[in-house]
Amino acid sequence: MIIGTAGHIDHGKTSLVKALTGVDADRLKEEKARGITIDLGFAYLPLADGSILGFVDVPGHERFVHTMVAGASGIDIALLVVAADDGVMPQTLEHLAILDLLQVGRGLIALTKADLVPPARLAEVRAQIRAATAGSVLEGADILAVSSVTGLGLSELRERLAAEARALGERAADGRFRLAVDRVFTLAGIGVVVTGTVLSGTVRAKDQVLLSPSGLAARVRSLHAQNRPVEIGRAGDRCALNLAGEDIAKDAIRRGDMVLDPSLHAPAERIDARLHLLAAEAKPVGAWFPARLHHASAEVGVRIVPLEGEQLAPGRSADVQLVLDRPIAAAALDRFVLRDVSAQRTIGGGQ
Repeated sequence: MIIGTAGHIDHGKTSLVKALTGVDADRLKEEKARGITIDLGFAYLPLADGSILGFVDVPGHERFVHTMVAGASGIDIALLVVAADDGVMPQTLEHLAILDLLQVGRGLIALTKADLVPPARLAEVRAQIRAATAGSVLEGADILAVSSVTGLGLSELRERLAAEARALGERAADGRFRLAVDRVFTLAGIGVVVTGTVLSGTVRAKDQVLLSPSGLAARVRSLHAQNRPVEIGRAGDRCALNLAGEDIAKDAIRRGDMVLDPSLHAPAERIDARLHLLAAEAKPVGAWFPARLHHASAEVGVRIVPLEGEQLAPGRSADVQLVLDRPIAAAALDRFVLRDVSAQRTIGGGQ
């Protein structure tokens, strides 16, 4: 099961993941220096039954919300983090809206830094959280007070996450294989490696795959899932694939590509969709409205063309056509998020 953190900057997401797993998900020197998460971080927690919980630690800073969207795509459960001293903040609300738009239907809420405030403040922030999550996918989600410093509540949170994993079970893996690439790098003696979440299907060593939208052919030499060597990767797994092929090189692959079953290669730059415009938007969306589209790990410029009337009003949903700056490897029923062109706010999303 893949757990994705969400929440405002400096509310303790990375510290909580480290306290739960023993793994520091801040892997970049710049992240260490600045004390904030810039890119996606990953950590793993083995359970007593042999299964493994995977954590995707995402940025809370508004400048890196696009990375948060990439992390939230493909997760099974959201772990919304709210600091007891700050309470609900702007990125708390934006991350919550993104979880709604992506329809992440399972979640827990961690009330962090609980050791820093008196009981009255904990009660006040709990009330804030209940008000903020009302009507959202996390309405009624359990709120657990925790401290990454003292260890308060960490055992209970681990137990709850393990229980969620047991209740969720394995994802259905009967579709064709798709993996959304969020990192690509080379390893000495190994070659090109891509990592990402398996969105559907299964993959094995020696499988023939394609990179989309480029259409480059590749062979899977070996794979890891949940940070250990495996024979097969399944829908819902965090996988690393060692790819080989005539034109396969680090510079030929980028974040946002899909590794997929060759029969699924059909990149599109015009996509029909159902779009929900957030009620907080000040203006309706008219023909040729510009935005940034986030789909899995891809980010691309888009123009919106309403297909039902001339405009889409805030708080409403309608059929639209998305006209992209470049093709992406999308599939029917995929979720997406739209942000404004200046990357200041999330404006809507859909399917």
